[in-house]
Amino acid sequence: MLTITCDSPGTLSRSERAKPFPGEGEVLVNIRRVGVCGTDLHIFTGNQPYLSYPRVMGHELAATVEEAPPGSSLQAGDTVSIIPYISCGHCSACRKGKTNCCRNIGVLGVHRDGGMTEYLSLPEQFVLKAEGLTLDQAAMVEFLAIGAHAVARATVQPGQKVLVVGAGPIGMAVAIFARLDGAEVTFLDGRADRLAFAARHLGASHTVQLGEADHQALSEITSGDFFDVLFDATGNPKAMERGFGFVGHGGAYVLVSIVASDITFSDPEFHKRETSLLGSRNATVADFERVMEAMRAGEVPEALVTHRMTLSEVPERFAALTDPAAGVVKAMIEV
Repeated sequence: MLTITCDSPGTLSRSERAKPFPGEGEVLVNIRRVGVCGTDLHIFTGNQPYLSYPRVMGHELAATVEEAPPGSSLQAGDTVSIIPYISCGHCSACRKGKTNCCRNIGVLGVHRDGGMTEYLSLPEQFVLKAEGLTLDQAAMVEFLAIGAHAVARATVQPGQKVLVVGAGPIGMAVAIFARLDGAEVTFLDGRADRLAFAARHLGASHTVQLGEADHQALSEITSGDFFDVLFDATGNPKAMERGFGFVGHGGAYVLVSIVASDITFSDPEFHKRETSLLGSRNATVADFERVMEAMRAGEVPEALVTHRMTLSEVPERFAALTDPAAGVVKAMIEV
């Protein structure tokens, strides 16, 4: 089967690997779509902190079932979405139902080889039937679930003012589910094209471009109170630190992005606001199910997919996705 490997930062290669054989309790799936994530771009550029090379990238996956174990609710031909966070099931986090932050987690495409290949064999509990979804939709469930999980972490309420810093796919996912929970969403980002996309397709109430006047603009939007909930989806430590100043008194700050550095903040300002600081990692089955329900209800815009390529084209075309001028929101690899 054709497999694309990131051998080292900036280097992708094709190879032929043996088709996997499913073990007990495993489902053999035929990968059909691979969404390209910021994590994949960071792996390609050498900025992912939890990875060793070589690695087969790809964790936003849609597939069809090739072979399911006896007694499974899945059958050959079913469209499925893959939960790429392979959790152990027995650590303290898993016992509490927080499989998204399992102590022994192995994320496909990061800690272990992922979906830029034709077949994978996976434990059945990580293969979710995506009835009623297209292959493109099934591949987008994972990154949207990260946004849904972050919104759930903050218990966003109707009428709250929410600021999303970073208008990439994860920030967009946060905005979609914050709005579905009744919040008024503002975006802050440095790219005018991303802000225009958010206003046109995501129903953002306000968009503010980074610059000297951004603090004043955010103050005016909230009548000087700033935001009930702020989500950082930048992956930039300076932006993450600056975000503390945009949280209103009694508000919450959710760090969705992750960086390989320390984050510092003013303790007096933090206490003055009685800020709730939350980390948000990956997603749970419940988040995946919420996303699929929203997709079936037509509540997720289809315009998120802006670029396409085939699996065989990846070595030649992948680097172009890192260019901001390309205007990529979500690139989809067809297998």
